[in-house]
Amino acid sequence: MNLSVVIPNYNGEKIIGKNLPKVLASVKDYSSGSVEIIISDDCSSDSSLDIIQEFIESNKKSSVKIKLFTSLKNKNEGFSSNVNRGVRAATGEVLILLNTDVIPSKNFLKPLLKHFENPEVFAVGCMDESLENGKLILRGRGVGKWEKGFMIHSAGDLEKKDTLWVSGGSGAFRKSIWDKLGGLDTLYNPFYWEDIDLSYRAKKSGYLTLFEKESVVRHEHDEGVIKEKYKPDNVKKVVYRNQFIFAWKNSDFGNLIKNILWFPFHFITSLIGGDYLLLAGFFKALILLPKIIRSRIISHKQFILTDRQVIQSLE
Repeated sequence: MNLSVVIPNYNGEKIIGKNLPKVLASVKDYSSGSVEIIISDDCSSDSSLDIIQEFIESNKKSSVKIKLFTSLKNKNEGFSSNVNRGVRAATGEVLILLNTDVIPSKNFLKPLLKHFENPEVFAVGCMDESLENGKLILRGRGVGKWEKGFMIHSAGDLEKKDTLWVSGGSGAFRKSIWDKLGGLDTLYNPFYWEDIDLSYRAKKSGYLTLFEKESVVRHEHDEGVIKEKYKPDNVKKVVYRNQFIFAWKNSDFGNLIKNILWFPFHFITSLIGGDYLLLAGFFKALILLPKIIRSRIISHKQFILTDRQVIQSLE
């Protein structure tokens, strides 16, 4: 089984230099096929490209081929576009997606890849040792429910195997199914909800998304670039927008109607609570409505399960 490790980079100069050697060390002994590392850059303006080029040059003799792909556009597009760019260049049967702030453990591949013996498996997520505000929190398995027209997701029991989504920052994905589903939806640019969307589409299309607690990665969230580039209010607006996009795009008709009928309640509640960003997120999603409708039509042609069936499979 050939592997493609895809690492999306944007202004990662503070972390990519120290993490790339650790990624290489974790995959160089893989013996069941070829391995390539693909770094996809989204118009970085810092020195990270120089760091990457130096790393590639110093590892020319490695059995693991390391390649850099840059955007042809002159602007930062966002996470979905950047990952999709890297995946288009990938030749492996299984994609290993790792953010620049993720450090895989030395033996993380074996428990992750064993699940792909089942052809119905689309993706497998890692045990995420998440470093957040100086604290180490274990994450990796997600569950969710439809409530008042929205998908509400949360952390799940780490002893169970099925998961609602596999993180786009630390997970393995079968490329043939990725291509069939169309990859990450760029409607979610610049960030957040794109991996939940892809996993949910896979589940509604009848594929499996799993969690493997023995495959461990360290996720240094405090080192990520989002906090540096975006103010908290702007991040929250994007999150609200993407929640609307997800609901309008992926829900069954019944949950779509609930989203519309419950909107006045959500709006009034947010105003009473002094949160004016929900309305901003709603209008940002509304602007994208024609694209959301087109994406919904394409996605729903592949769906064979209902929202209820997907949620019940996690119970």
